[in-house]
Amino acid sequence: MTTTAELLKGAAQLFPDEVVTQAHVRHLDLPLGAGRFALITLDNGLDHTKPTTFGPQSLANLSAALDQVEKEAADGSVVGVGITGKPFIFAVGADLKGVELLKRREDALAIGKGGHDVFRRLQSLAVPTFAYYNGAAMGGGVEVGLHCGYRTVSSAIPAFSLPEVFLGLVPGWGGCALLPNLIGAERAVSVIIENSLNQNKQLKGGQVYDLGIADALFDGADFLEQSLSWTAAVLKGEIQIVRPEVDRGAAWDEAVAKGRAFADSKVHGAAPAAYRALDIIAAAKDGDLSAGFDAEDEALADLIMGGELRSGIYAFNLVQKRGKRPAGAPDKNLARPVTKVGVVGAGLMASQLALLFARRLEVPVVLTDIDQERVDKGVGYVHGEIDKLLLKGRVNQDKANRLKALVSGSLDKAAAFGDADFVIEAVFEEIGVKQQVFAEVEAVVKPGTILATNTSSLSVSEMASKLEHPERVVGFHFFNPVAVLPLLEIVRGEQTDDASLATAFAVAKKLKKTAVLTKDAPAFVVNRILTRFMGEIQNVIDEGTPVATAEKAIEPLGLPMSPLVLLELVGPAIGLHVSETLNRSFPDRFTVSPNLAAVVKAGKRGFYVYDSGKPELDPEVAALLVQGDSVLTEQQVRDRVLDAVAQEIGIMLEEGVVAEAQDIDLCLITGAGWPFHLGGITPYLDREGVSERVHGKPFLAPGVASVPA
Repeated sequence: MTTTAELLKGAAQLFPDEVVTQAHVRHLDLPLGAGRFALITLDNGLDHTKPTTFGPQSLANLSAALDQVEKEAADGSVVGVGITGKPFIFAVGADLKGVELLKRREDALAIGKGGHDVFRRLQSLAVPTFAYYNGAAMGGGVEVGLHCGYRTVSSAIPAFSLPEVFLGLVPGWGGCALLPNLIGAERAVSVIIENSLNQNKQLKGGQVYDLGIADALFDGADFLEQSLSWTAAVLKGEIQIVRPEVDRGAAWDEAVAKGRAFADSKVHGAAPAAYRALDIIAAAKDGDLSAGFDAEDEALADLIMGGELRSGIYAFNLVQKRGKRPAGAPDKNLARPVTKVGVVGAGLMASQLALLFARRLEVPVVLTDIDQERVDKGVGYVHGEIDKLLLKGRVNQDKANRLKALVSGSLDKAAAFGDADFVIEAVFEEIGVKQQVFAEVEAVVKPGTILATNTSSLSVSEMASKLEHPERVVGFHFFNPVAVLPLLEIVRGEQTDDASLATAFAVAKKLKKTAVLTKDAPAFVVNRILTRFMGEIQNVIDEGTPVATAEKAIEPLGLPMSPLVLLELVGPAIGLHVSETLNRSFPDRFTVSPNLAAVVKAGKRGFYVYDSGKPELDPEVAALLVQGDSVLTEQQVRDRVLDAVAQEIGIMLEEGVVAEAQDIDLCLITGAGWPFHLGGITPYLDREGVSERVHGKPFLAPGVASVPA
């Protein structure tokens, strides 16, 4: 039988570039005369910006540390063993760079077994074991602590999670089996399934304690000292840890059923990870941990060799790496400083922008509009949102006062923008209106001031064409809600110069947005793809397919919402306007639906009513629909919609709208909330054979978002 050491040695050879974590053992005398204690510190030797991970060599190092403390525990030279992390970081789980390299199921299985074999040793030591969650803990970092007998957590921890399901995995080193047996199935399902599928929601230290994952909560400043004093009191019997009884009856089954319903609502059966995790949680009800660990190993091996995980890792890397180093951005040294911002318009979008600029740049922001009432309303909105941040404890009173003082309004553009370095317009989506606004602004600003437009579909070059200095105009397209969606499409007009573009990217970085450079092409990236996607749905409805069939056809993608619910969120009038814009540019591919036009004309906010709490086709909308007699099946609808999207992406890449397919995926993930398990869209189109059908080749090279050949 293969030993753990052999398993890990084989895995380490597959992953020569691992950032290796050391497991340092030091000894100390506990307070209260409680005895000599062994403390293992996980540390990769880098600062907190490079979190500690577990690759094969790192697991081997932890195993070697456990060899040492196992002997000490057995011969009575230590009374307990603890495990903690370097400053600000406990450990953030398996090293995904190594997972990407795996080509064979047996290698994937070895990673699961290796982790279990090492972590389980903490359970079998001859003395009590303690985990001190001193900083960020995710995935395997959380799980190594679950194998200990006791846990403390720092109140300063910003991020604690089991994010595996979000990426397309299961918590595979004990999480699925141990957590429900510690805190009950309902709470475990909330952490493993619901938080993961809610955009990888993180827990803070206090929540970790409240859930019962940790036995004690201490402040960050002297966390380790307090944890060691508490440990001494536990070992001396002065503190008794009593955990609530876990309900292994109907409540367990109900929690799993609720988790399945939640997974259905989020991924509609399209991604297997959540369901595999729920199967393991369901089976863990009898408390048989060995069987649970075996099931985790098998699930890990299957999922690592599956397309969803590879797409998930690809998506994660896009957001974490490519999103922070935008392709095609000019030299950042060309960027000009921005010490004051102007916003043309004071409606909802303009007000959201003003709030964001004030919070992130902390420079004066001035709104203008056509009358005082609108200006006052816009400034009032920003001040009101700052008050909400104060109430939630996100800012203190001093900060709230300073932010409010930064945001003002004016009717006089010359006074408002004369000393501004960056002016953005968020006015009505009509080219003539925007040209007029820019002409008025250009007349009063300094020579180097950037003029940015938040247009969602109009030509930036055309907008700049009548200006004296078109080189300073740049597209700066945010997505609604501005505070939530990270994407910022930065559009280079035909005459935009490098300094203006570099300034736009520098501002985007300060705004903490994911910036993607796009060519000045109709509707840029997200709106062009979504409009083609929605347009094809609308076409099949217009031709005669029932609304319910057209909507259901898209469920296997596991999108955050159905196409017609998305239309409601965007607003049918905006959807119609964008489709008209694209129809003028590409009449052969983008249609204008007469039914959508009728819905907009009737003043309807969408296709659905929610009287029963669920979306149902509005009878008034149903009465407006004029349909043909061509009825497609769900499969036919899906094929037609995906073929259209694949065709459009191919054309966009040929046109050079973005540098690579990766940028299209990054845009859909960060601007439209498309799921990680799709990898945005192109890995899914490749996996389902759509790219081959439409273009005769995949969008991505083998091994990119797929198992390497």
